[in-house]
Amino acid sequence: MQKIVIFDMDGTLIDSKKDMTISVNYVRELNYGLPPLSEEYIVDAINKEMRNLSKLFYNTEIYEKRDKKLFEEHYQQQCIEHPYLYEGVKEMLEVLVQMEVKLSVATNAPTQFAITMLEHLKVANMFDIIIGADKVKASKPSPEMIHKILDFYQYNKLQDKAWMIGDNSKDILSAENAGIKAMFAAWGFSTHGTHSVTINSPKEIIETVL
Repeated sequence: MQKIVIFDMDGTLIDSKKDMTISVNYVRELNYGLPPLSEEYIVDAINKEMRNLSKLFYNTEIYEKRDKKLFEEHYQQQCIEHPYLYEGVKEMLEVLVQMEVKLSVATNAPTQFAITMLEHLKVANMFDIIIGADKVKASKPSPEMIHKILDFYQYNKLQDKAWMIGDNSKDILSAENAGIKAMFAAWGFSTHGTHSVTINSPKEIIETVL
């Protein structure tokens, strides 16, 4: 029997809001001459279940190619300036690896940013597979990312156990849509919400999985 744990990244494994905010504000100022947004506004916008981030960040109905290009160029360098692992995350990952639990990441961020940040924080090698939104046709809450990871492990629902852990309703919905269990991480970007399983610290993941 395999035990598979799939993690969201931003707001679950790492706090990346400072650099995300800096890069969004860089695009706002350079392309639109708009004043900076707060970290709280950025995080709240990202966590909305239904949202148009282009409208919320740049006041445009569609994500203009020049905005996407400028953000990605800036964030590629910026993303490793201030991110940090939440307290207890590294220790939790080490225990799960030691117990031969299969670990992976499913993030709505581009894959390369995820790999860059997790390598910078020296935990990338703990994950068998890291998948971002650019690797699927539909991002979370679509189950496509989770299905791709489960296929990688040759998951058998009659024998294996799998969990999705995230700080956002989209993470929980993606798990439900894929037919696996979910845990809501209350220490991340979104500390509120009604979910069937809510965990308040990374060590609770160990207790649940093992």
